[in-house]
Amino acid sequence: MSRLRTRTRPPVTLALPALLAVAFLLLPLVGILARTQWGELGAHLTSPGVVEALRLSLLVSAWALGLSLLLGVPLAWLLARVEFRGKALVRSLVLLPMVLPPTVGGVALLLGFGRRGLLGPWLESAFGITLPFHTSGAVVAATFVAMPFLVISLEGALGGLKQSYEETAASLGAPPVRVFFTVTLPMVAPGLIAGAALTWARALGEFGATITFAGNLPGTTQTLPLQVYLLLQDRPEAATSVSLLLLAIAMGVLIALRGRWTGAPAGREPALPVSADEPPATPDGVPHKDVAPAGPDGGRWPLHAEVTGYNQLTLDAAPGTTIAVVGENGAGKTTLLRALLGLTPRAHAELRLGDTDVTALPPHRRQVAWVPQDGALFPHLSALANTAYGLRARGVPRAAARRQAQQWLDRLGVGHLAQRRPAQLSGGQAQRVALARALAARPRLLLLDEPLAALDQTTRAHVRHTLRTHLGGFGGVCLLVTHDPVEAVSLADRVLVLADGRTLQDAPPAEVTRHPRSPWVARMLGRNAWAGTASADGLVLAGGGRLVVAEALPEGAQALAIIAPEAVSVHRERPGGSPRNVWPGTVREVTAVGSRLRVLVGSAQAPDLVAEITPEAAAELGVADGAAVWTSVKATEVTLVRL
Repeated sequence: MSRLRTRTRPPVTLALPALLAVAFLLLPLVGILARTQWGELGAHLTSPGVVEALRLSLLVSAWALGLSLLLGVPLAWLLARVEFRGKALVRSLVLLPMVLPPTVGGVALLLGFGRRGLLGPWLESAFGITLPFHTSGAVVAATFVAMPFLVISLEGALGGLKQSYEETAASLGAPPVRVFFTVTLPMVAPGLIAGAALTWARALGEFGATITFAGNLPGTTQTLPLQVYLLLQDRPEAATSVSLLLLAIAMGVLIALRGRWTGAPAGREPALPVSADEPPATPDGVPHKDVAPAGPDGGRWPLHAEVTGYNQLTLDAAPGTTIAVVGENGAGKTTLLRALLGLTPRAHAELRLGDTDVTALPPHRRQVAWVPQDGALFPHLSALANTAYGLRARGVPRAAARRQAQQWLDRLGVGHLAQRRPAQLSGGQAQRVALARALAARPRLLLLDEPLAALDQTTRAHVRHTLRTHLGGFGGVCLLVTHDPVEAVSLADRVLVLADGRTLQDAPPAEVTRHPRSPWVARMLGRNAWAGTASADGLVLAGGGRLVVAEALPEGAQALAIIAPEAVSVHRERPGGSPRNVWPGTVREVTAVGSRLRVLVGSAQAPDLVAEITPEAAAELGVADGAAVWTSVKATEVTLVRL
């Protein structure tokens, strides 16, 4: 059955002016086509004057494009990447030639670079350069009016490029210039090409500024537009033919760009399915016979960091330690990682790795590798080239870098995908490549920012096993930002809990699981957490109500009551017997967790409570959204943590 298409008829009040606008723009072009003497077109375009003007136009526009690239690309990067006072003024100066009348631009160039201008006398006396009435003057005029097209197009492309790519490249050891030429420019290539094409086309058609500043000298400054101006006086038919040539060139440029002059970064290639005949990986993605060395180059690097600013904490860790960093949104987790990288003004880290103080070093010299949440694999490079990037940035020869990169990809079970680009990898494969790239760069500190968050449960389990295998032999320290309690417990030796940029708890996972000091952490670990004030027999809850406990704290102490969901009983009627904490409530939500159900019960007498029961018990009790139930918790099942 064919799918019906809905066509929206535009209102006449909008459609009619739009059609008039199209006709207004189209009619002059049709006029050129209608008035062109097609039989004489070849003779007109091959006349000596036109050929000479065309040669000069191509020369001037090529030089103008070269100057625009040389000066405009750095300017576009500055506007897109650097915050400085007067930035709005600089951008206005860039746009000014686009809105300034060309003849006024020519006058401005005369007053700036002419023989009696601000800079002209010095250029003539020091270098013997005279720009007016010289081909170089035509180049300067064309560059003045055309370069803004390149700057604006490229700035838009740079603005749409996530900085995590450049920051990741820096963390792999690439200095800023290398990052710019190997990551930034290739990724904004469509915007650069579009801007360059528009710049060339605008320079080719420049008239007003050229004739005002450089004059109209045949063979020296008389370009095609100026030739058209002269032909209109004596040979209007020839002027029409040359105008048609310029029109065809301009239209050809626009058609070739196909709307890409907005400067969007390169799009992703369509993902390709993994073929059935690819070499199989082990279930965990790591060949069992291959074990990572103690460190990428055999070293051992303890960590000492004192962080100030938004984050206020001191961090010490022995070599081989993995620290899970957890906390609510805005707690300062990513800020901490970026401070250790030296990438944020919000916080400053006095950082020592092994015997080396790297505080004053730029990010690319710290030997701190970063894997952001999305992996930030460079889309224009293959998995092998991505993995070898850090090695190449540190001066390892190409062949050796690619050999070591292949070894790391093999260790992580994705060696058979070495020639694929990131868009052709699954989420789990891309994360393994990102991890291989970071480890291959020989870091002394490894920072992982929620590296498994985007993966499905099965893939996450495989990559988690891969991480555990290789982090166990890593000679440095690893900080792992996560919201997943399984990751925190299974991968980390310590759990660092942050709140408002400060350390709330720093302890082994088992200790944090038993005695979480934050309601958020307790809930992350799947526990019920109620804050309150200790009383003689238990806890006076902050939200109202009381909780009886077996072992009370000193009266008046601030505490957190931790109740495991499996310790909560659910009843259809008020229970009798031993439970001392009993509340009526209403089922608000039922969710499946593995083979059990989690039931959220809301009550007017106590905070929301999560109970964990079997599907059979839920069916017997008739548990469903909106059902009235009773919940109970034994006093011995409540753990108080003093805050």
